[in-house]
Amino acid sequence: MRPMTSPISPLIATQISAHCSALARSIAVEVVPETGSTNVDLLARLDTLTVPTLLIAEKQTAGRGRAGRSWLSAPGSALTFSLAWPFALEQQALLGLPLAVGVALAQALAVLDVAVQLKWPNDVLKEGKKLAGVLIETAQPSVRAAGSARVWAVIGIGLNLRMPEELEQQINRPVADAAWLAQMDRNKLLAKLMDALAVCLHQFAHTGFAAFVANWNHFHAYAGQQVTILDQGQIVQQGCALGVDQSGCLLLRNALGGIVPVIAGDVSLRPV
Repeated sequence: MRPMTSPISPLIATQISAHCSALARSIAVEVVPETGSTNVDLLARLDTLTVPTLLIAEKQTAGRGRAGRSWLSAPGSALTFSLAWPFALEQQALLGLPLAVGVALAQALAVLDVAVQLKWPNDVLKEGKKLAGVLIETAQPSVRAAGSARVWAVIGIGLNLRMPEELEQQINRPVADAAWLAQMDRNKLLAKLMDALAVCLHQFAHTGFAAFVANWNHFHAYAGQQVTILDQGQIVQQGCALGVDQSGCLLLRNALGGIVPVIAGDVSLRPV
C-alpha cells in the first residue's frame, strides 16, 4: 500500500499568475475543470488569441502524445496544460522547439531537486522512466494582420505527480512520478514552470535552438549508448547516440563510423 498523500491544492488562475515572474505574467492563464484536450481547445481558438495563453485542465479525457498516442492521467495525479505562443518565424524554424522546451523543463525541475534526463525528441525521464512528455502543434492564423504572429505553437505538456497503481497498470509501460513535487502547492509549481517556459520561448524566438544545444546534450539520457530509431514500428536507423545538432536532429554514429542526422518527425527512439 502506498503512503497517504497531502491534500491536492486547487488550481486557481489568479494565484498562478501572482506567483509568476514579470516576464511570465504576460501570459493569460485559464483553468478548466475538465476538457478533452487542452491542445485541441487552443488550436481551435488561435484566430481569437491576442496574447500567449496557458490553458490548464484538472482532467483531460482525450489527452494526446506524439504520433496519436493517448496520454492517460487521473485528476490530481498530473499537471496537464497547453501554452499557445506566437512566433514571428516561419514554421520550419520551429523544428527544434520541442527539445528547447525539454531543456526548460529539465532545468526547472533540477531547481526543484528533481533530477531528470531528456530522451530525444520530447520526453523527460526520471530514473529511466517517463516523467513528462511534450507535444507541440503549430498552425498559422487564417487571417494575419500586419505585425502579428506568422505562426502559433501550441505546447502541450503532461507532468506526472502521483501515479495511482490502477493508472500505472492501465498505461502498461514504465512511468515515473515525483513525490516531492506532489507535496507542493500546484499553483506555485505551475508558476515555476511558466517562468522557465517564458524565458525559453523568448530566447528561442531570437536564437532558435542553437542556444539550447549544449544544455540538451548535458541532459541527454542515452549519450554514448547504442539506440534504435523506429518509424511505425520498423527500424530505420541504428547507432551510437552522440547528441543533437543546432537544428535538433539526433546524431548517430553508424556501424561504418559515419555520422547520420535523424529528423524527429514521428519516429521513436529505443535503447538497445
